[in-house]
Amino acid sequence: MHFTSESSADGVTQRRFTLDGVPGVLWQPDGPPLGGRPLVLLGHGGGQHKLGPGVVDRAGRCVRLGFAAVSLDAPGHGERSRSAQDERFATEIGELIAAGRPVSAWVARHTAAVAERAVPEWVAVLDALDSLDSLEEAGREAGGLGPVGYWGLSLGSVIGIPLVAAEPRIVAAVFGLTGHASQTAAAERVGVPVEFLLQWDDELVPRAGALALFGALGSRDKTLHAGPGGHLDVPELELASSERFLARHLIRSS
Repeated sequence: MHFTSESSADGVTQRRFTLDGVPGVLWQPDGPPLGGRPLVLLGHGGGQHKLGPGVVDRAGRCVRLGFAAVSLDAPGHGERSRSAQDERFATEIGELIAAGRPVSAWVARHTAAVAERAVPEWVAVLDALDSLDSLEEAGREAGGLGPVGYWGLSLGSVIGIPLVAAEPRIVAAVFGLTGHASQTAAAERVGVPVEFLLQWDDELVPRAGALALFGALGSRDKTLHAGPGGHLDVPELELASSERFLARHLIRSS
C-alpha cells in the first residue's frame, strides 16, 4: 500500500493511496493510529467514485463515531481506466434508456462482472491495512485491525454482498438498491447482521427482485427498510438509521 497524499481538516485525516494500481482513500480521526479502531468499508454506486459526495458524507459520519473508513474506485470508475467492456456497457445502457426499454438485466450483467474484479481488491486492502506498521504497533495493546463493517448501496451492494459472504473480518453490513437472481447464491452465504434499504418506486431495480434478494440473505439478524421514491431518493432518516446500525454492531464487537 503506497500512500500518495495526506491532509487534515476538522479533526479528520484523509490519506489517499494506491494498492496494486487500485486507488483508494482512508479516513480516520486525527491522533492515534488505526489499531483496534472499527473500520467501515464504503462502496460507491455505479457511475460514482471513491470521493463522491455520498461517500465523503458517510466517511464523515464514521469518523464522528471514532471509526476509520476506506473507499476504493471500483473497476471502470473514478481514476481507473475503462475497458472496452465498460465502454460498450455505457453505450448500451444509454441506448436502452433513450428507447424507454428496461435496463435491469443489462445492469445486473455488467455489475456482476465489476464485482468479480472488485472483491479480491477489497480483500487485498483489508490485508494491507491489517499489516501496516502503525497497526502492528498499536495492535500490541489494541488487538490489531478492529471490527470491520460494510456500507454500500446499488453497485456498492453488488460488490458488497459477495465480499461480505467471503470475508470473515466483516461483522455487519448495510446493503440496498439492488436485487437480481444472479446475486442469490452469494446472499445466501451472508451470515452477519444486515440492514437492507429499498426504494419503493426504484426505476432501476424491480421491487420484486429487491424483496427476493432480501429474503435470500442468510442472516438471522436482518431488517428491511422501505422508503418512498426512486433510486436516488434514499431519505436522510434511513442514512441515519444505517449509521446507528453499524455503530451498534461495531462497538459491540470491539
